[in-house]
Amino acid sequence: MKQRPPVLQGLLVALFVAYMILPIIATYTFSIATKWDITLMPEGYTLEWYQTAFDHPYFSITLTNSFIVSIAAVLVGLLFIVPTTYWVHTRVPAAKPLLDLLMILPFGIPAVVLALALIRVYAFPPFARSPFLLISACVIFSMPFMYRPISNSLMAIDVHTLTESALSLGANTLQILIRVIAPNILPGILSGSLLVFATVFAEFTLANLITGASFKTFPILLVEFTRRDGRIAAALSVISFTVAWFASIAILWVSGRGRKPTEEALGAR
Repeated sequence: MKQRPPVLQGLLVALFVAYMILPIIATYTFSIATKWDITLMPEGYTLEWYQTAFDHPYFSITLTNSFIVSIAAVLVGLLFIVPTTYWVHTRVPAAKPLLDLLMILPFGIPAVVLALALIRVYAFPPFARSPFLLISACVIFSMPFMYRPISNSLMAIDVHTLTESALSLGANTLQILIRVIAPNILPGILSGSLLVFATVFAEFTLANLITGASFKTFPILLVEFTRRDGRIAAALSVISFTVAWFASIAILWVSGRGRKPTEEALGAR
């Protein structure tokens, strides 16, 4: 097969990068523009829209609520997905196709249908339209993003040999999962956690239908400002993107520090 010329490859990469980055740059620019409607570049620049967003009484509340829901969805997802995937890979490998099918079902269920179904089924206190129901819905909605990286990581290691070796040393199932399997699939755990955090942090439909104003999240506040002033909405979008980006960097930094002692110990041996 003929390879594409280097110039054409570079052009395709440049077009793809521009396609991905230009909307982000435009959003950042619009969030600091005084007026940008008839000229190629903004007529002036200001931080007034950020100040207005920060001064809003619901800014810190919605940001905190989104953090709570996102982190809770990551933790609950890990608690259910990691043991289940490990158990299927080691004990009942014949059930893996069924598990793969179940994990892609959330892609075929619209968020509106999922939210309305949960509201109808769990219409009794303390679950009715509560943050607990919202977290549960987000866990279901984001399951594919958590499952696929963890499943791929388990397939990339010799999970049976690791399990048998740990059993021969007297470890129980919980110890094997925490001290043997989890460190070996840490890249998959981190990838799934980042995907779930980013997905849930920006989720609007589930939060708006399940809790609404009683537990307002950051995307709900952003949509409200979209109807009032697009410049403030752009500032909130930039804040949301920046928060998710810094959270991702923090998770990667913590995981890197956690792997460093292990690498030093292996080097000493």
